[in-house]
Formats: sequence, C-alpha cells, structure tokens
Amino acid sequence: MIKKKFVSNCETCENYVYDEEYDSYFCDMNLDEDEMLRFLTGNFGNCPYYRDNDEYRIVRKQN
Repeated sequence: MIKKKFVSNCETCENYVYDEEYDSYFCDMNLDEDEMLRFLTGNFGNCPYYRDNDEYRIVRKQN
C-alpha cells in the first residue's frame, strides 16, 4: 500500500486564496489554533488540507 504524501507548498494549493481587501493571500480552511500557529510560522509541513491547484488534472484524465 502506498501512502499519500501531503505537500505543504501553499502557493500551489486551491485553499490559498487572494484577498483584495487586505492585499494578501490566506488559507481558506478553518484552521484550529495549533494549525494556524504552524501556518503563520511556516512550519505547516504535511498539510492535511492541501489540494493541488492543477487546472489541467481533469484534461489529462480525459486523454
């Protein structure tokens, strides 16, 4: 059985969105206090909420 490895590169995550009002990016997931602290300090490796923002993923499956 192959274990799925989570990636922590927020810049490629679907949940990392831009807020025009604050002119910054943020994680759109509801993080608890511990998760938010790890996110803000940059120690958020193995993120369970990471979703690859690969818009061509569906097209590759069709081919």
